[in-house]
Amino acid sequence: MRNRTIGLALAGLLVAVAPQTNAHHAFGAEFDPNRPLLLRGPVTKVEWVNPHAWIHMEITDEGGNTESWMVEGGTPNTLLRRGLTRNSLKPGTVIIVDGYQSKDRSKRANGRDVTFTDGTKIFMGSSGTGAPDDGRDPSR
Repeated sequence: MRNRTIGLALAGLLVAVAPQTNAHHAFGAEFDPNRPLLLRGPVTKVEWVNPHAWIHMEITDEGGNTESWMVEGGTPNTLLRRGLTRNSLKPGTVIIVDGYQSKDRSKRANGRDVTFTDGTKIFMGSSGTGAPDDGRDPSR
């Protein structure tokens, strides 16, 4: 009976922890360091969630077509400490994101820097995740 109780407790723990372990990943698992990109457009939505904040943007491509992109940033706490807040990323705010495209070539990117129209630039990447060591991370 004791072994059964322990087994059920362990199974419950695995079920509770599994969704969080799948959510976090290293840069190299999802993004391509050989596919740098520059995205410019207005913010449409921000997901201020752990383990990574997501900025949704509307981009106009070279052909004049509108595309929706998702840009991954660091943790909300890290972004707040660097000066990036929900208020600075309100829908309609035009930003420029310097980052790297996803390996599957979808409209997702890992953002390294976000630049506002007034020239303010904030590092929004996450450290120690296998992202290119390009000298932009102020904590390194």
